[in-house]
Amino acid sequence: MTTPGKVLTEEMRQQAIGLEGPPVTTEVEKGAIVKFAQAIGDDNPLFNDEAEARKSKWGGLIAPPTFLRSMDSSRAEIPFDVPFDRNLDGGSEWEYFEPVRPGDRITAVARIADMVEREGRLGVMIITTNVTTYRNQFDQVVATQTTTGIRY
Repeated sequence: MTTPGKVLTEEMRQQAIGLEGPPVTTEVEKGAIVKFAQAIGDDNPLFNDEAEARKSKWGGLIAPPTFLRSMDSSRAEIPFDVPFDRNLDGGSEWEYFEPVRPGDRITAVARIADMVEREGRLGVMIITTNVTTYRNQFDQVVATQTTTGIRY
């Protein structure tokens, strides 16, 4: 399916860039960390053996970095209609800053960082870059996730 002509104007881009989704807070449970580590086959004692994890520099259990993927996240709403019904995940990049621990309250907020229009093999595509920031209850950034979404 191809869509002729320009779909995304500069005015539309400026309306979208910087918009944030509502904050979503999740309390991290010890059992969820252990089950997640088991589900991904990671037997690192930092993630599933409290006695061993207490001997580490972290002083106790921490979540595997990929644990944040299992948490609810916010999504910023685009303030206009995009005339495409197909979505493609263009990938994610993560940066980690602080460990996530049992009892932490992690708040995720997604922000539209960029939106561009490109021509591809299937026609016009709208490529949106979102940055989700994960903060703990001490307002420390524990991680950021940059995702690319492709609509066509």
